[in-house]
Amino acid sequence: MERRIDFWRERQMLCGRCGHRWRVDLYWIDRWERAEETCAGCGMTCEHEDSPRVTLDFGDPALDDDRVAQLFWYHTSTQPDWPTRDFDPAAVLAPEFRRMMGGEQRVAAWAARQRAHALHVGTYEAAVHNMLRRMRDQAEQRSQFFLYRVSLEPSVVVRAGWLVDPGNFVGDVVLDEVCPQGVDVARYLNYHEDPGGLSLALGRDAIAGVQRIAVPLPDTWDGGWVRDAAAALEGVSGSVVPAAFKPDRFMRPSSSRAVLGRELGAFLAGKVPVNLRNQFAWAAAFVEGEDPEQWARRTSGLFVLIDDPTRVLAALDRQDPREV
Repeated sequence: MERRIDFWRERQMLCGRCGHRWRVDLYWIDRWERAEETCAGCGMTCEHEDSPRVTLDFGDPALDDDRVAQLFWYHTSTQPDWPTRDFDPAAVLAPEFRRMMGGEQRVAAWAARQRAHALHVGTYEAAVHNMLRRMRDQAEQRSQFFLYRVSLEPSVVVRAGWLVDPGNFVGDVVLDEVCPQGVDVARYLNYHEDPGGLSLALGRDAIAGVQRIAVPLPDTWDGGWVRDAAAALEGVSGSVVPAAFKPDRFMRPSSSRAVLGRELGAFLAGKVPVNLRNQFAWAAAFVEGEDPEQWARRTSGLFVLIDDPTRVLAALDRQDPREV
């Protein structure tokens, strides 16, 4: 069952001090995070520990235990075979790094802890948000990402109620801590991606199958924008733009083409929801030396993920599910 996808939807706020609950748009939240708005009930600003936060919408279909397994869930990853059946986190560790960790016994213990972590799936919006955040925060702008649509086993046991986001500072969740024996899936309020939406912490056994596409899709870009952007970039030189201030000695001077590329990316970033603009601008950053047409296709394809999800869902519909 596909839920309505709406990156722009309003969110529910709940004040931890006075209990006031109200609905706001993303622009209000953006102002709130800059301390330009206050709680309508008690006047509290965002600086306080118990200040209002985004909370669940009572109309979320995932609150219904019986519908959790009927819904599609999403995940983005650079792994082409997520979730990997024989996951070995230590396989990529170089010998010198294994020695730094204290030898094979400690490496094995570390790998066991990694395998004990829960998998995460969420709304389509959360999956796209997660990908853009990784591109910005983990310097993965040029990594190949994959979008997964996840179907759950019909017989999964869902933990009663929901949790506040249980992840640590890097988002890890120990599966046994949120899904005790007899429980397959735990719902939690996601504060970081698609704030206010419900995501799931679960193990591999809860997943029936996945459908996968590489993103951005090769045939979903706006041909007109790609053509115009590529022509504009090819029409300017790579000469250095004089800086308006004395640059740091470690900063590389920008070229005319790089400046124009940033402007073109910023134009599209201005058309996405305000809570995604900074991440999208990073993901769309033009690097001197890139092929203008390839950059324009990739950037437009990323924009389509947000602006026209129906084309992405249609591509997923054409993929045969892979059993996990």
